[in-house]
Amino acid sequence: MDIQTIKNRFGIIGNADQLNHAIRVAMQVAPTEMTVLITGESGVGKESFSKIIHQLSARKHGSFIAVNCGAIPEGTIDSELFGHEKGAFTGAHDSRKGYFEVTNGGTIFLDEIGEMPLPTQSRLLRVLENGEFIKVGASKVNKTDVRVVAATNVNLIKAVEKGKFREDLYYRLNTVPIYVPPLRERGNDIELLFRKFTSDFAEKYKVNPIKLTPEAVKVLLNFRYPGNIRQLKNISEQISLLEMEKEVDAERLMKYLPQEGNMMPAIYTGDKSSTSGNDGFSERDILYKILFDMRNDVEELKKLVHSVLKNDDYNGDEILKEHQDLFEIKSSSKEPGDIVESQNYPYLIQNSKEEGRNNYDIEEVQDADHEIEEESLSLEKKEKEMIQRALEKNNNKRKYAAQDLGISERTLYRKIKQYDLQN
Repeated sequence: MDIQTIKNRFGIIGNADQLNHAIRVAMQVAPTEMTVLITGESGVGKESFSKIIHQLSARKHGSFIAVNCGAIPEGTIDSELFGHEKGAFTGAHDSRKGYFEVTNGGTIFLDEIGEMPLPTQSRLLRVLENGEFIKVGASKVNKTDVRVVAATNVNLIKAVEKGKFREDLYYRLNTVPIYVPPLRERGNDIELLFRKFTSDFAEKYKVNPIKLTPEAVKVLLNFRYPGNIRQLKNISEQISLLEMEKEVDAERLMKYLPQEGNMMPAIYTGDKSSTSGNDGFSERDILYKILFDMRNDVEELKKLVHSVLKNDDYNGDEILKEHQDLFEIKSSSKEPGDIVESQNYPYLIQNSKEEGRNNYDIEEVQDADHEIEEESLSLEKKEKEMIQRALEKNNNKRKYAAQDLGISERTLYRKIKQYDLQN
């Protein structure tokens, strides 16, 4: 049986190398009795791999049960998994079989295994090692023949270091690891999944399927999808239902993509693993970037004020006096022509000894404007160089380039388009 047959059978869409590798491992380990640990972020489809393993094994005619360990309260998880005797605890009016007893001869999928309490981990380890378990409130040892496939979206090694997960259980579960890649690392698979979802929803809601413009496709491919396939499916359903125009451009698509949270600027120290010495970005580079962004934020305000001052219908001196708190103009003992640094931007000091002239002559405000434009161009050039270096360093992979620059992938995409950089 080839990979494409498996994809068709289990509804897996995509051709990413990491995805294909995960499927191959699942196919190879399925006929064995090895315990499998599936890792990957929430929403990547880990349960599909557990079903592949079960259906391609000798246990395919036995029971298959998926258990979300994180959704079961700590006080009842032992009873759910191993069963209990009558009167074992308050509310136990009858004896009950647990999942390990019910699935005897089959497969049990333990999702979010990292959320399992430590006492339950000890019970699970005994099942894996000896095939034995004891019901809650009983003393009799029961036998079971169950294959365990576990999954987690947390780093179990770190959980072991923190004492939240048993080390012996981790190595017992991790006999064969399978890593399911996040959606953002699957490239064009995102577009394939989007087409499949929108086609399904178009049929469900009796509407025409959505079609994306080339620019919208780029936006779709560069979004991070923290919720992975589950999130993409929800976005596809929203667009299919709410969009009246079935050809969606980039601007309209972005309305359906959650806005990423604002991040405070931090000093990037460079990749300590880099040996080139030139691949990282210095603190000065990052400060240039921050200054450039601040300059953009006030650029429109400066242009507006300058245009007002150049208009003969307005008294520039009066306007500046009335809004002194906005521009924070302070007295200075500097010579005429020097620059006074205010909180917002520099002003040229006018020679106030000459009578009959405003303290803020229009020509000298224009000179200040030229200074601002030159500084802006310098910062713009610096930012463009930084982005180009980041892309070259990361082989044009926007995800890692954005991480190095300390910006989101969407912001990087906008900057690449702004500076006409080939990526």
